[in-house]
Amino acid sequence: MNTNPGGGGEFGQRQAQGPIVPKTAAEALRPEAGTPPPSKRSRASRSQVVVFLNFFLSLVILVVLASGAALYFGMQAFIEPGPSANGDTFMVKPNAGVQEIADQLERRGLVSDARIFRLGVRATGNDSALKAGEYAIKPRASMRDIMELFKSGKSVMYSLTIPEGLTVEQALQRVAEQEALTGDMPAAMPPEGSIATDTLRFTRGATRQQMVEKLVADQKKLVEDVWAHRAPDLPIANMEDFVILASIVEKETGRGDERSRVAAVFLNRLAKGMRLQSDPTIIYGLFGGKGKPADRPIYQSDIEKQTPYNTYLIKGLPPTPIANPGRAALEAVANPSKTDDLYFVADGNGGHVFAATLEEHNQNVARYRAVQKKQADAAAKASGQTTAPATPDDGASAGASGENGDAAQ
Repeated sequence: MNTNPGGGGEFGQRQAQGPIVPKTAAEALRPEAGTPPPSKRSRASRSQVVVFLNFFLSLVILVVLASGAALYFGMQAFIEPGPSANGDTFMVKPNAGVQEIADQLERRGLVSDARIFRLGVRATGNDSALKAGEYAIKPRASMRDIMELFKSGKSVMYSLTIPEGLTVEQALQRVAEQEALTGDMPAAMPPEGSIATDTLRFTRGATRQQMVEKLVADQKKLVEDVWAHRAPDLPIANMEDFVILASIVEKETGRGDERSRVAAVFLNRLAKGMRLQSDPTIIYGLFGGKGKPADRPIYQSDIEKQTPYNTYLIKGLPPTPIANPGRAALEAVANPSKTDDLYFVADGNGGHVFAATLEEHNQNVARYRAVQKKQADAAAKASGQTTAPATPDDGASAGASGENGDAAQ
């Protein structure tokens, strides 16, 4: 028995849903309505979010691409050859920052872009590694090359050379004229003979006072070292006399193979109580530390002029050195040749001939005079003169110890 009031099975269910409305064939084939579209406001909101997200994503991509391109071209600019065709020197001042250095490099035309140099230095972690100093930047040096140079601290080195035989005044003049040095000269001039004859290397900014102090200290050490290794029978009383005689030897000859023999002549003369008769001592007595003008000969009247340095007139050594002696002259006096020579005279060819006796020495002097005459005649002939040029009115000394045959005691 069916108790369902709505009827049984599928028919009952349809009854429960409502009455069945008959449809025509066209209505039955018409598609049913779908879900209604969102409202106009919801569609507009969705479009703005999508547009923003698309714009943001595009912007990020562009920024990444631009950053990558900037980084690539920046790296290329950092390592590629620089704009300077000739190179130059550049001073990195103490405590200068990367920004200041970069700007100066760009103004000097040594880098193409200060920003790239600055960023390149910082990107490589070297912004605090650049050292103060003066640097020689090579032509076409890249920014990386310049950075590595500044990191190395290999500053430009300058030289100050004091040749053997200069007086202290002449040596100090070289120090004063060295433009890479700074500061004033010492107020007091060091004693004659106390400056080292050496080449000092320094960087720009070193002071003149420092250079002079080092030259004096180096000479003091050198003299003490050579004096400590002197021959045991050396007839020299003290280091002061040792430097005086070495300065005379320095001025008498520039030949290394002669120095010890020239020193022996003077030491033999001192041992015998003979006057040294050295022309360089006459010159120092006349002109002092300024030195003799190159075109000024020595006259006979100069030899006869009384000065504390005229070893043709005084006995023994002059009161002070007459120049700064170098190591070779000091060592020649400390360990002279073992000879009996008492005289030497120029040979006309840049050297000297030596003699143990006055007779032999006078013969050497005569030969030297003949060489002088021959050279003068050749010079006169070459210049078209009929006679040799006149010698100084009161007769010039030939500049050799005892060459006048005077072995005065």
